[in-house]
Amino acid sequence: MNSRTSFALLAILTAVGTLTMSSAYAVELPPACVGCSQDEAKASAKKSLMNAIPISVWTDKTDYNQNEIIMVKGQVANIASGYPVTVTVVSPLNSIVTVNQITVADDKSFETTLNTAGAMWKYNGTYTIKVNYGSAEKSNSAKVELIGGETTTAKPTTPSKCGLNEIAANGQCIPFTISGGVVKSATLNTNDKSIVINIDAKNDGILTVTPSKKVQDGIFMVLVDGEQWDDVEIDGNKVTVMFLAGAEKIEIIGTFVIPEFGTIAAMILAVAIISIIVVSAKSRLSIIPKY
Repeated sequence: MNSRTSFALLAILTAVGTLTMSSAYAVELPPACVGCSQDEAKASAKKSLMNAIPISVWTDKTDYNQNEIIMVKGQVANIASGYPVTVTVVSPLNSIVTVNQITVADDKSFETTLNTAGAMWKYNGTYTIKVNYGSAEKSNSAKVELIGGETTTAKPTTPSKCGLNEIAANGQCIPFTISGGVVKSATLNTNDKSIVINIDAKNDGILTVTPSKKVQDGIFMVLVDGEQWDDVEIDGNKVTVMFLAGAEKIEIIGTFVIPEFGTIAAMILAVAIISIIVVSAKSRLSIIPKY
């Protein structure tokens, strides 16, 4: 085989290899490995890496009784330094049961446990365990069935329009990240022009909140459990709070927070008040005797 023939063959093999790699990235994401054995789980993770799937997730079983522990494990294709895996559990009624963040190990694996005891897990049905690794493209999910709890006939609520790394507060979506704890709920306090965030802090941790300026502006102070807090960094509308284990409420105070009623509603109310005043004035004038 002469050098020209060898070069042509090498070019063909390179083209074939390129096509093979492209097709690997084009494959459809397979379902998460739910209830797999350890060997099957490892095989699934290996297959995910071969197919360039960003993140895989599986559980140790498919069905659980109430008060059982769910073992959640997974694998990422590539480690993104500084990014944890966000685990969100959604109930059969489409409400968020819990949110947690997990550090990825050096071998690209991650794991956590979910305790099904408690009021948030009280209903029977399918619970969805969603995992996200820094972006919407790097996500996957697994489903498990919970039995032994309450049966509900209530209609499922409309899923929240907020994303995995957002918390709903009075209909507004506020981006956040947290370590060392879980964000449970949030509300807007129009009287104090603040965002009140309820957390469950198992350990010392950090909460970062970035509300849009239409939601809140002029942020200048943070309270933790009702006390002014110094371990805070405020950069425009990005607020980073270093909290201690056991913290329950973080309140971010600004010079403005979106009103509970919209601008149009406020204008309608103002017009209505003015109309009442005008009508009352005319009524008083009509009863004054003329000389």
